[in-house]
Amino acid sequence: MTTQIDGIDDLKSRIGEQIGFSEWHTITPAQVQLFADATGDHQWIHLDEERAKAGPFGMTIAHGYLTLSLAPMLMSEAFVIGGDVKMGVNYGANKLRFTAPVPVGSRVRMGATLQAVEEFTGGAQYIVELIFEIEDSERPACVAECIYRVYT
Repeated sequence: MTTQIDGIDDLKSRIGEQIGFSEWHTITPAQVQLFADATGDHQWIHLDEERAKAGPFGMTIAHGYLTLSLAPMLMSEAFVIGGDVKMGVNYGANKLRFTAPVPVGSRVRMGATLQAVEEFTGGAQYIVELIFEIEDSERPACVAECIYRVYT
């Protein structure tokens, strides 16, 4: 269920809170191929199922940056900031770790915890910890401390 955040004041009141989870999404071979084509990263560990069986993970895995690139879609499932906010943009990342491989065909979801909010003229900047989980795995695929800006 998507968390509805009613503007910057409501966002500020949620610092330190888990503000939502996305749905589970399957990482498909077609999605991995499209990402490889878009980025030029055609490494066999992502695309060659036979060769990957003898590799370090025993199967093809998604690109780490493919997992991270799901953030905008998954964030919109986890939480939505409305109210006085007209738009938002990515601003950067403080920390980023790919802590476990994502096997192609597995399912991932993202949880978001709000860490900080700082207002500026015309909007606010917020920092959110995004944890990308792999279904039935003890370790997350990715942990990212990302910075976003919203404008009123």
